Amino acid sequence: MPGFEVFGAEERKQVNDVLETGVLMRYGFEGMRNNHFKAKEFEVAFAERMQSKYCQLVSSGTSALTIALAAAGIGAGDEVIMPTFTFVASFESIMMLGAVPVLVDIDDTLTLDPSAVEAAITSKTKCVMPVHMCGSMADLKALKTICDKHDLLLLEDACQAIGGTFEGKPLGSYGDLGCFSFDYVKTITCGEGGGIITNNKQYAINADQFQDHGHDHIGNDRGAETHPTLGYNFRISELNAAVGLAQLDKLDSILSVQKENYMILRKALAQIEGVTFRRVPEGGVENYSFLNFYLPTEALAKAAHKAMIKVGVDVCFYWYTNNWHYINGWEHLRNLKSMGNLPLEIKTQMQDLNATDFSKSDAWMSRTISSLVKIGWTHKEVETRAAKMAEAIRSVLA
Repeated sequence: MPGFEVFGAEERKQVNDVLETGVLMRYGFEGMRNNHFKAKEFEVAFAERMQSKYCQLVSSGTSALTIALAAAGIGAGDEVIMPTFTFVASFESIMMLGAVPVLVDIDDTLTLDPSAVEAAITSKTKCVMPVHMCGSMADLKALKTICDKHDLLLLEDACQAIGGTFEGKPLGSYGDLGCFSFDYVKTITCGEGGGIITNNKQYAINADQFQDHGHDHIGNDRGAETHPTLGYNFRISELNAAVGLAQLDKLDSILSVQKENYMILRKALAQIEGVTFRRVPEGGVENYSFLNFYLPTEALAKAAHKAMIKVGVDVCFYWYTNNWHYINGWEHLRNLKSMGNLPLEIKTQMQDLNATDFSKSDAWMSRTISSLVKIGWTHKEVETRAAKMAEAIRSVLA
């Protein structure tokens, strides 16, 4: 998955363009730039690649989620439905705006269960945020039907799934807005960075202003700009954008290698009785960044994971006990531990996460193992890894 594996001369060339001008900020200083606007170039190219009208490049995937929510008018007391399996950034981005995350169960897609989403809707619900974890998507058709029925925003967190598609559309472009991460361990990287795509012009304008202190970006060298709204600083630098611009050109080749390596691993495991794979919704195509599979029981999954680690299979994850990606590890969220005084809306509206029944999610997560798919592996290394994984799992299931 990591784009840093293919960092090379192309990235150095783009970065050097910026270093030679000395203009590291994406706005202003037009006379010094030698016509280099890396962030703008990236936004145009990425919007085209994602079949969307608009792209806003920002400082991280987390800030992309926050900005997208704000751009669509989500604020204090508004409820945003999200899954129990994601990265902590999902609820952080919601709570930063004073909005309230509502966690619901996942299903065998390892993403939002549509029936759980519909059951969680209240008069305060404003948005449904599916998170396309580990390279594959939520059941977007069902979720869009629910959102249309209840007049809700559909915001896709596609930070881990760039390059995947649903019904022929790039992930992130199916909903009202889509968010991406370009951090160091994503499929393509800016080092640090994120992006928002949308076909809604007003959302695009709002995102542009919110990520740069409310500036309207009208006029040259920032001198004529006004502040139509309050905003914050979520800008990306030209250096980060330059890296991403070179990486974007490599996306198709990265996806091709990911798929090839993924299929070798999957073929080896598919022959083992008792191993099953996550469900990809009909019409969906993964980006093949992770191979996600199930063992028959929690005990067998734990044992298989330990067996694989023992024989040297690295970057293989048992998310059920991982403190970054599953609710079991989010003690700070469950008990609302914050450095500051949380908004009243969050304190009074948040569900009691220590008492909420997430047994349906547990049933899937406790049996799940995920193997990262790297693009720097040689064919021999992938074959060796596949054999080791199969041998370790068979030893547990025997």
